[in-house]
Amino acid sequence: MSTLFYILAATILNGLIALIGVFTLTLNRKTLNKIIYGLVAFSAGALFSGAFLHMIPETLELASTNLVFGLVILGFSIFYLMERLLHWHHCHEEKCEVHSFTYLILFGDGIHNFIDGLIIAAGFAISVPFGIITTLLIIGHEIPQELGDFGVLIYGGFKVKKALLFNYLSQLTCVIGGVIGYIFSSSSQVFSTFLLPFAAGGFIYIAASDLIPSLHTEKNIKKAIISFSIFSIGVILMSALKFILH
Repeated sequence: MSTLFYILAATILNGLIALIGVFTLTLNRKTLNKIIYGLVAFSAGALFSGAFLHMIPETLELASTNLVFGLVILGFSIFYLMERLLHWHHCHEEKCEVHSFTYLILFGDGIHNFIDGLIIAAGFAISVPFGIITTLLIIGHEIPQELGDFGVLIYGGFKVKKALLFNYLSQLTCVIGGVIGYIFSSSSQVFSTFLLPFAAGGFIYIAASDLIPSLHTEKNIKKAIISFSIFSIGVILMSALKFILH
């Protein structure tokens, strides 16, 4: 099967994550928050270890150390700037005061998902196993984000069907990013060399500035230990994939 097939399959699968929000309607807020809390902990561990164990080492084989880590810093900085300019903050609560304007969420998510598509394409340009790892990292982060964002859209006044439709359309920009990424990656390996460490910096930013701080809001020591255990599972999974898929 061609690289384009894998990219389309991965980006479409990622797009379907937008529909997961409908399951929140069957859960009470306490149960939902527990689920999201666990997903956030797992995602934080997976993003950190994915960046340091997979994305950065892979590009160090293609480019100089200074270039790779310079791009990691650039990615970290750009994600920080985008969050400040677009209020692109990943909500992990059913009701979130950060997102005052629902259409701003959709706009920010559209850009976010387009970049995710580019990253997925860059991953598959390296190899199919590496593309799978990249896709897993992105989907792992998307699940808690989409659960939270769906709740925010409902809270902001959207009807359920409208929230699902608009959230899904916003998520599908990932497919567009994947196709554009494929066009560029098929003509030059430079695309992957530059984009993957940039993405690694973004993943590190998301984990360090958004996910882990949200875990620190839990003051119960037992729950804190549980969250660290789930975080560790994310790290262990990415470590295991390092040996299985390479």
